Amino acid sequence: MAEEELTEIQEQELFEHYRYVVDAGQSMLRIDKYLTARIEGVSRTRVQAAAQAGNIMVNDAPVKPNYRVKPLDVIQILLPNPPRDIELIPQNIPVNVVFEDDDLIVVDKEAGMVVHPAYGNYSGTLMNALMYHFRDLPLFNTGELRPGLVHRIDKNTSGLLVIAKNEYALNRLSRQFFNRTTGRRYMALVWGTPDPEEGTITGHVGRNIRDRKIMQVFPDGSQGKHAVTHYRVLEKMSYVSLIECRLETGRTHQIRVHMAFAGHPLFNDVEYGGNRILKGTTFTKYQQFVRNCFEILPRQALHAQSLSFDHPVSGKRLSFESDLPDDMARVIEKWRHYIAGRE
Repeated sequence: MAEEELTEIQEQELFEHYRYVVDAGQSMLRIDKYLTARIEGVSRTRVQAAAQAGNIMVNDAPVKPNYRVKPLDVIQILLPNPPRDIELIPQNIPVNVVFEDDDLIVVDKEAGMVVHPAYGNYSGTLMNALMYHFRDLPLFNTGELRPGLVHRIDKNTSGLLVIAKNEYALNRLSRQFFNRTTGRRYMALVWGTPDPEEGTITGHVGRNIRDRKIMQVFPDGSQGKHAVTHYRVLEKMSYVSLIECRLETGRTHQIRVHMAFAGHPLFNDVEYGGNRILKGTTFTKYQQFVRNCFEILPRQALHAQSLSFDHPVSGKRLSFESDLPDDMARVIEKWRHYIAGRE
């Protein structure tokens, strides 16, 4: 049987999943050597770390680095973080730390900060800041583009992120996000009121056909990747609603594009149409009120409020909460007062 390989990018391109079927004529060889020879740009150390964390499976069972491959073995390996493709410069930028120990750090990201460098944002990112703060840690000197990163949130979304501080924690956390055993809850202000007030939006999410910088939903599944968002209305304010969203998958812009697809784009979401006055009256006073809200909240109204996962070493379940940032809280309060004044 010829060797087969399947590569796909998972969880917003933060994980790489490889599958190999070992050739029938393959001699017995340590699996760390076997995979290092076949995966471009990966070191034996990274492969060994993946195995120690339980991220290498042979015939659906985890194996250690010294396992010797046999003909027709089916090998699957999950690796976090593709290799670096641009230089990551350490920068002394303040970071709001919620929790930290020897294995991981949980930060509360402000809106406006990019998580990791990309074209157009080479500096001032969270990764630049962490490269400085953790410049003495081996993981942050390995040449990776996104050291320790296992998930991310958009530039103009605020809230909680967990970052690994060593290879073992990185692999263990990556497995949890890949298997969807983490808990992530977001708060969002949307136009209108979803009906039903509690439900699930399912639809493949992929790059927009006309504009590659944004995403779109492909309900027929013809393109993109499977995506599921659970939502619940917390408060109705006539023209807008405060909702809670729980992610089952983690696609780029998932909540934003799913809510827009459902007819309820996030308040002031420029990319998905929420920066227009979509509900309400034509009265000048109302129009000015909404514009004032846009000025207070010059971004999409989305906050990663809750994050939970198992500690990669102790196994203890950790849960974190983040208060709504001032801009979202102020706009929500303004809407409450506006609606109350009409009654």
